[in-house]
Amino acid sequence: MGWKRWHRHLFTSRRALHRAFPPATLTAIESAIGKSERTHCGEIRFAVEAALEPHWIRSGKTARDRALEAFAGLHVWDTAANNGVLIYVLLADRSVEIVADRGYNDWVTPQEWAAVCESMHQLFREGRYQEGALEGIRRVGELMAKHFPREPGTRNDNELPNRPTLL
Repeated sequence: MGWKRWHRHLFTSRRALHRAFPPATLTAIESAIGKSERTHCGEIRFAVEAALEPHWIRSGKTARDRALEAFAGLHVWDTAANNGVLIYVLLADRSVEIVADRGYNDWVTPQEWAAVCESMHQLFREGRYQEGALEGIRRVGELMAKHFPREPGTRNDNELPNRPTLL
């Protein structure tokens, strides 16, 4: 366990979460997800967490571990076409993780997902959280539309909520 990480998680509060992602930003994210989902057949969820619990830090839980838990807990895996994608942000670790359902395994490479995370991370480092979130949603949506485009005239069965989740 690193003391710097322990300290960041101990002192990154819900208040920091609300400063980085105020109501207007959450509404913009929700709108961007809805707009994106009109171009593809996939489902996007966006979740933000301020910090991990102390016992999770002690046990060595990573942002990726927590993203996988959130993926399951938010039922992102529970789409008819196995085409859900979670964008997970852990403020204390300054980390962005993308977890995609198995429908993307043969189509989108880990390097493509990592490039989206890095573009978001760059904007977050500059304190531009709304821009980073919207950029990530745009780029995830482009990857989804490339491999799972919405056919004209088909319905958009919104299987997952578009509103970001604050964990």
